[in-house]
Amino acid sequence: MPAGGEFIVALCAAQKAQAQRIGPKAANLAALAQAGLPTPGGFCLTAEAYCAQIAALELADLLGRFAAADALAQRRLAVDIRLALYQQPVAPDIRAALLDAWHAQRAQQQGASAVRSSALIEDRKGASFAGQFESFLGIDDEAALLTAVRACWAALWTTNARRYMDNHGMSPADTAMAVLVQPLVQARAAGGGLSETADGGMLISATWGLGCAIAQGEVVPDRIVLSRQGFLRRIDAGRKHHRETCGHGCAVPRRRPCRHARQADAKSGGGLRRPGRDRVGAR
Repeated sequence: MPAGGEFIVALCAAQKAQAQRIGPKAANLAALAQAGLPTPGGFCLTAEAYCAQIAALELADLLGRFAAADALAQRRLAVDIRLALYQQPVAPDIRAALLDAWHAQRAQQQGASAVRSSALIEDRKGASFAGQFESFLGIDDEAALLTAVRACWAALWTTNARRYMDNHGMSPADTAMAVLVQPLVQARAAGGGLSETADGGMLISATWGLGCAIAQGEVVPDRIVLSRQGFLRRIDAGRKHHRETCGHGCAVPRRRPCRHARQADAKSGGGLRRPGRDRVGAR
């Protein structure tokens, strides 16, 4: 497990934003920002913080027993570890560093925050862990922030996450969970993208408001089909009967596409160049 005492890394800190400390998800966001692409910014509570919390709660013995345990014992140990991470208070030194960074962020960018897991083992080739961990939107007070962070830590030990790890030869006892804290974008439209589809092209899925409506299956999103070179091939309007919103509150144009051709071409020019699955920034 990672060692060290630095609990907070700003995504703009090029030398410190390393995947082994903040997870590939956060490290990729940092790389996009350093390349000059628009991102919400933010900071990451590092893997060291997770390890320090494990030590503060005296859970190291349970983690040590997990690898050698049979399936039934592993389930019991995982429940005990998950409940401890979720229910017990954040260690004072971690709490102080986290709240200081969060208040500094809110002083610069007013509004609510998004809190997202960034496990050291997710967003890798062959193991994306898509949908396995946690994200929380609209965080606007200290209690909600601390609860969301604890939930992200605990998500490493859920049944679904452990099953995914088992299928990929991984163990929650051998890794750690970092946590992203970012300003919540007042999104008119948002979604996700595949930078390489089965037929060699690219695909953007989009809806009005926040992209969580797509992840939760609440809407049929627009499908924007692009060539491998980023040229627009087709826009299929979805059925977007409502929007998850954090501010705009206007009527939802159900069948009008969220993006016109010029926006789709512009979006493909930046965030959809790397192989694998990438999230398209909300705008």
